[in-house]
Amino acid sequence: MTVRLALGIGSLVLLLGGCELLPHQDGLADTEEQAAAVSCHTAEPTFEEGACLLHGWVAYGLTSQRGDAEWRRQTLESLSADQVADEAQWELMRAVVLSWGTERQWREASELYQAHTHAAPADLQPLLRYWRNELEGRRSLASQNSNARARLASLENENSELADKLEALTAIEQNMNLRQQSP
Repeated sequence: MTVRLALGIGSLVLLLGGCELLPHQDGLADTEEQAAAVSCHTAEPTFEEGACLLHGWVAYGLTSQRGDAEWRRQTLESLSADQVADEAQWELMRAVVLSWGTERQWREASELYQAHTHAAPADLQPLLRYWRNELEGRRSLASQNSNARARLASLENENSELADKLEALTAIEQNMNLRQQSP
């Protein structure tokens, strides 16, 4: 019985671990894809269809997200000076940078995404639409936040006025109580 149990456990281990023992056919492809992705991160984004299309735009978006106001200012200046072959590409590069800027810049970025996404390669358009939707979500939250702050200020003002009225009513009540107690 013990031998059968040992054989059963051994067989189960081989079955469960068997896939790990087989050579991976896609391992080489994964390594090549990773190498291509690394080389794509060094290039500026372009509309050139190929392996670096999405990698280049994603890297540019991440760099923009991580950049500070100074980086955005310098990048926007260099984008103005550069002669990008495709106007839509140039405008979308600006949109990516502006979308991580100030709330005032978000509107312009959204308009640029709206106006030029259709001119981007088909493989890139879903990413650009996603970024625009995410930006619109942030704009909506910022608007809600602004409205909530205005409402809070209004309620605080109303609360202060009611507290003043309550104080005045309390003083009147105390005055009336003092008069009733006096003979």
